[in-house]
Amino acid sequence: MRHRSAKFDSGERQPMQNRSHAVMAQRVEAKESRDDFPTPPWATRALIEYVLPRFGDVRGQTCLEPACGAGHMDKVLREYFDATSASDIHPYGYGEVADFLTAPYEVESFDWVITNPPFRLAEEFATKSRNITKRGVAILARTVFIESVGRYERLFSQHPPAILAQFVERVPMVKGRLDRKASTATGYAWIVWLNSGVSPTELFWIPPCRKVLERAHDYDPPSPRQNGQDRQADLFDSDAFAGRFEAAG
Repeated sequence: MRHRSAKFDSGERQPMQNRSHAVMAQRVEAKESRDDFPTPPWATRALIEYVLPRFGDVRGQTCLEPACGAGHMDKVLREYFDATSASDIHPYGYGEVADFLTAPYEVESFDWVITNPPFRLAEEFATKSRNITKRGVAILARTVFIESVGRYERLFSQHPPAILAQFVERVPMVKGRLDRKASTATGYAWIVWLNSGVSPTELFWIPPCRKVLERAHDYDPPSPRQNGQDRQADLFDSDAFAGRFEAAG
């Protein structure tokens, strides 16, 4: 039986949160869960358009997306990077099937690793990514990721990010699918580490940009990757990738 407050019983209606699509900040995923919350493409464009230009132009560079899911982030990265690779531990039918945390990679295999990893593994993804990139790592995570004492001691105090780029807009994510009409109570930020130099972490606000960066085709299912598609090479299939599965990581 639902209990009513005295205020409600007096005839005054209480506001109720719409939970139909909301992804709450305190959500907890089971350990065996895929934690598949696809990134709206405009949120990936926000990283490239507003955050990474502070560190140079990504054109002519390479990028790995190691938690690609159905490919919604990688298809945006392919708009900007010269070559990208995409993989996931689960066979979503888009990229290569690979467990990023156990697969061996050569040091400096890619210029960047950019991904929205499972939240419970985000620290491990960030740590490994730093070891296999030339330029840097960008992790999309719930803002509460920066709150843990353990993560501070293991990660942030030892390897402070160059920038914490907080979305001022909500970035709606729904488990298992993109949903243009979704809402959320969760805040998200891009956390970026650079492999050159150490400086105090900069706090940066990503301005309202969804209306500017969203495209009509963003919510269409991405086509499976093909070697040589458009101007990018699939690094997993190309000769250039042949020597990368060696020891680092």
